[in-house]
Amino acid sequence: MSRITLGSVFVGGALAVTAAALAYPSLLGVQKTSSDGARVIAHTRFGPLTEADRNFVVAVRAAGLWEFPSGELAVKKGTTEAVREAGRHLIIGHAALDASCRKIAPELNITIPNQPSPQQQGFLVTLQSDTGKQFDSDLANILRVTHGSIFSTIAKIRSTTRNTLVRQLADQANDVVLDHITQMEGSGLVNFDQVNAQQTNPQKLPSDQVTPPVPQSGVPMVVLTPPPGVSADGIPTGPAAPAAPAAPSGSATVG
Repeated sequence: MSRITLGSVFVGGALAVTAAALAYPSLLGVQKTSSDGARVIAHTRFGPLTEADRNFVVAVRAAGLWEFPSGELAVKKGTTEAVREAGRHLIIGHAALDASCRKIAPELNITIPNQPSPQQQGFLVTLQSDTGKQFDSDLANILRVTHGSIFSTIAKIRSTTRNTLVRQLADQANDVVLDHITQMEGSGLVNFDQVNAQQTNPQKLPSDQVTPPVPQSGVPMVVLTPPPGVSADGIPTGPAAPAAPAAPSGSATVG
């Protein structure tokens, strides 16, 4: 497989609203779009839910679906202790974020993916095929680009959302993503010139390459569970989203 060209990720787009759930049929990925992320798409007991809010929940879930297994690869294949430790942080951090996404998605009537986007799957394939020092370098640089790209999005969501559950997820994501950025940089392998260029000038890709597939009906939800032997000691995971209060009536009104 040819080397993946990196782009920044997690910027939402114009997404359709269905009666059953707030799904995400297009444009969740590298390219910035002209969509009005501030448009309210649902009124919930946790506050208004905007397009940007919904895109953020989907993006956090999709990130974990490829970065968690990337962490497992790092623990097994990393040639240095720093890379293996970074892998441990990826596993624990994304397991915690995933638990929060799975907890709040039904409360907000958001459909979340069961697979990462094709672009994200490509990143994972690259890491699966890498060996030795090439694996170490690709892990550090790919993950530094993706985490650096969502970092500013987290800040924007945290400062603008009026939805309490989305705000709590942003708080948690801020802690976890900053930790992962620090881990990638601590490997000593990040090419900052290349990473900054890729974050500043993201590659334009078709929407079908940057959108996670909508999950098939009846298929069990993927749960990210750390494997035995991977300790969470000393790894920041942020404040987990608390259990939501019981709804007095319907959980969300689609607007």
